[in-house]
Order: sequence, then structure tokens, then C-alpha cells
Amino acid sequence: MANANSNAIIVVKKIKKGGHGHHGGAWKVAYADFVTAMMAFFLLLWLLNATTEEQKRGISDYFAPVAVSAASGGAGGMLGGRSISSPGSSVSRTSVPSVSLKLEPTTGATEGNAEEEGGADLESEKAAKEERERLDKIDNQNFDKIEQQIRQTIQRTPDLKELEKHLMIDRTPEGMRIQVVDREGRPMFASGSAKLVERTKKLMYLIAAAIRRVPNRVRISGHTDSEPFKGKNGYSNWELSADRAQSSRRALVEGGLDMSRVESVAGRAAQDPLLPENPTSQRNRRVNILLLKKSMEPGQQKKQLARKPATAPKSSGAEILDGMPTSPLPKDWTGPRLR
Repeated sequence: MANANSNAIIVVKKIKKGGHGHHGGAWKVAYADFVTAMMAFFLLLWLLNATTEEQKRGISDYFAPVAVSAASGGAGGMLGGRSISSPGSSVSRTSVPSVSLKLEPTTGATEGNAEEEGGADLESEKAAKEERERLDKIDNQNFDKIEQQIRQTIQRTPDLKELEKHLMIDRTPEGMRIQVVDREGRPMFASGSAKLVERTKKLMYLIAAAIRRVPNRVRISGHTDSEPFKGKNGYSNWELSADRAQSSRRALVEGGLDMSRVESVAGRAAQDPLLPENPTSQRNRRVNILLLKKSMEPGQQKKQLARKPATAPKSSGAEILDGMPTSPLPKDWTGPRLR
């Protein structure tokens, strides 16, 4: 019995315990290929949508095998005997139009859509231009009325008719320029001083009455002829022209012009002659009163004007009342007064 048991075959079964084995990173490669394929697919869809029919045919012909010419160098075959430096190695493609893709924005930016890139700038520039045109139109209407009022008042008043020869009114890119000019033997200031003679003061009151109803800012400049003026302590044409401009400013303010509207007062001496060919002429001695366009006004005031409604109220200068100031006036004033 013992021998029989010793010859028996013993089978040992081993059971492995644990979780599933590791699958590896092969899925990552497959996923990357899938993403690349999808990107290429969507890129193809975009190209098909962005190109014209002619461009599509050009791309198709470029990759078509029939486009390869039979005239190739070497011993024959697709690549037989080709050499980079040999002329025969070149491949001629027939009927292959050049392909040029011009990508233009599909948004409204080119049409001035303020919600798209670039549209806001175009809209802003267009609005600024329209505002300048609106302001210039109002100014031109007011300037015409001012000139008409000044000339009609002079014509209706016998004591002022002689002043018309001292008055020059014209337009500049900056606005309307009113010049009070000396004439031969009829100076507007006392000789060698900044004191206005009586007729000049009347003319300044007349100008102030015409321009005080509009909001435009004012620049005043004094001018002399080229004859050197030498006074005490180095007093020259520069000081004389500046003082005459200041005297004119004071007369305009006395005539009713709001002092806050005066932007600048300057003396130009003989730097800007009225008659460049005759710099010593007495007509070069003058005072310029420049009524600025509202579109030319700098800084914050221009921005405030740009926000005003298109229909200007009376206070903005859209309308001018006829007449002259009630006070102060010279004692011998015989012209019309404001009602």
C-alpha cells in the first residue's frame, strides 16, 4: 500500500490573485490620430467654404497625376535618372493656374459696423465729420448775418459811413476775420500810442454788438507797419501792437462782448503785413478780430459743442438779433439800439 501511494501523480494548482493587467498607452496614440484627422477635416471644410470655384479647380489640377508632363529627363520612369542640377529633372505642369487665397473679413468692419473690429473708428470719424459740417453750416449762416448787420448799420447811420473805409471783413479757414485798418491821414489810434480815437471806439462798439450774440471765441491781434518805433525803455513796435490789441479788447468788452470769449490777445508788430509789397504803408497798421469757427475750438469746449443737438437753440448763435448795444455808448452815439 505504501508503494502504491508513492507512485501517485500529484497535481498542484496555483491561483493568481489581483486586478486586471495594465493595458498600456496605445489608446493615447489612437486618440491623437483621431484629433489630428478631425482638425484636418475641419480645415478642409473651411478651405472649401473660403475658396472660389476657380481656386478649387486650381487646387485639384495641382494634385492631379495627369498634370505631370511626359517631358522629363533621365533614363525614363517616374524617377529614373533624375538629377537636381539637370534641366531635365524639372517637372512641367500644364494648365495649373496659380492659387492665391485672399482672406477678407466677413464681418461688418469694412462697412463701419461699430460692433465689429475697426467699425467703431469709422463710425466715430464719420460722426465727427458730420458734426464739423453741422457746426460750420451754423457758423457760415451767423457770419453772413454778422457782416450784413455791420454793413447795414454803417449805411443807415450817417455818422458811421466814413468808418466803412476802415473796415475789412473776410473769411479764413479758421473763421471770420474783421480788420480795423488805418488809412492815409486817418489813423485809428493816437500817434505813437495805444489810445483809440473816438471813431475807432464807435467801430469797436459796433463790432461788439454784432458778434456778442454768438458763442464763438475771439482772437485779437495788433499789427504795425515796418517803420521802427523807438520809445522809452526799449518800447518798440512789438509793445505798441500788443497794447493796441489790448485797447481793442477793452473796447469790445465795453461794447458788450463777454470777456470769457476772448481766447488770446497778441501783438504781431510788422510780422504779418496787409500789403507785403509795401511794408511801410499805413494800411499795415491795423487790428484783427478773428471770430473762430466752433469746429476749430480746442479742448473740452469742442467736445461739449459736439454733444449739442443738431438743431441749435437761439442761445447757441443760430439766430442773431438786429440792433446795437444799449450801454455803454459814447455820448454822441446816434445809431440804433437793441430793443
